[in-house]
Amino acid sequence: MNDKSPPVGQPTPSIDLGAVQSLRKLALFALGGLAVLILLTGHSLWPDSEDSPHEIIESVGVVLLFVAIAGRTWCSLYISGRKKSEIVALGPYSISRNPLYVFSFIGAAGAGAQFGSLVAAVAATLLTWLVFSVVVRKEERFLAERFGETYLIYKARVPRFWPNFRLWQNVDTLEIRPRMVMQTFIDACVFLAAIPLAEGIEMAQAAGWLPVLWLVP
Repeated sequence: MNDKSPPVGQPTPSIDLGAVQSLRKLALFALGGLAVLILLTGHSLWPDSEDSPHEIIESVGVVLLFVAIAGRTWCSLYISGRKKSEIVALGPYSISRNPLYVFSFIGAAGAGAQFGSLVAAVAATLLTWLVFSVVVRKEERFLAERFGETYLIYKARVPRFWPNFRLWQNVDTLEIRPRMVMQTFIDACVFLAAIPLAEGIEMAQAAGWLPVLWLVP
């Protein structure tokens, strides 16, 4: 089915979902760029040494990055190619309406943690949450206009973000679109760029190429 047009018998929504997603990506890139500029002159309060809070935070952050990549890929098994054509309410979508975004929050926390700072991890998560909170309201309007009462019932039952595991439902077989799943995996791997970026900034600061003007826990 072509996702660019509504299924037969369903109304055409007033919102261009593709444009919303494009704006989401632009906003995230802009905020990410601003964060990097700020972090160029900042450093973790703790020294970058073995067994220090700095290293522990970084290590936990790496785990979060891989959780985000695996989680987003898992979600794509259910949603890829279906978002505009049907209400997906199985697997991760049975316990959260936006599990892909939840895993993005986890990835943002992991990316921020690569700077060895709890503040950076929390700030990255909050900024990502802010962007997705705006986007998801537009998506909800799109889905309500397209699917009507079917979506409203789903919306009333399943939380927007944080999962309710008591609602879990699944199926024995699932039609998968490998190309779209692989694309989601590749896109999610962008989170890993935070590792060399943070290490590069720390090396430049240690060499005196970048000044350290402020410290954060």
